[in-house]
Amino acid sequence: MSNSPGLLQRLDRTGFPLLMARLGLGVVFIYMGWAKVSDPVEFLKLIREYQMVPQQSYVFMNVLAAVLPWMEIYCGILLITGVAMHGSALTMLVMLLAFTGVVAIRALGMYNLGQDPFCAIRFDCGCGGGEVRICRKLLENTGLILLSMIVLWSSSRRFCLKGDLIRA
Repeated sequence: MSNSPGLLQRLDRTGFPLLMARLGLGVVFIYMGWAKVSDPVEFLKLIREYQMVPQQSYVFMNVLAAVLPWMEIYCGILLITGVAMHGSALTMLVMLLAFTGVVAIRALGMYNLGQDPFCAIRFDCGCGGGEVRICRKLLENTGLILLSMIVLWSSSRRFCLKGDLIRA
């Protein structure tokens, strides 16, 4: 057996897969967070439509609507700059898994009530992109989940601000 690194390890050492994943994920989260920040009342209405938080918990819903978009923007900035990458990617992964789950549950509920095929279902999921077809949104989120995993699994520190400032 050879001690030379495999193709995936050599590719990871270049830093380009990590850079592309960081930039793609960071830009998407900053854009989506900013879309929610720019219209917090609409975002709060969309949170209420999911009916996952009791209506009596209006303080919690208001805090959620105010904090979540800024958290997305903050994590996006950290990821793009290469600071606290693993923590940001893990936070994004958890948010994406939760968002994807609630969007899928809502879509399944709509599917069970109606006559439309599953992929024809459209609604504003609250992600900041307006009304979307559910299958497209689920594919987008799957792609973002994969990008988060690339950041988490990469051992490269090339093109990262922290990697350039602090040498191991």
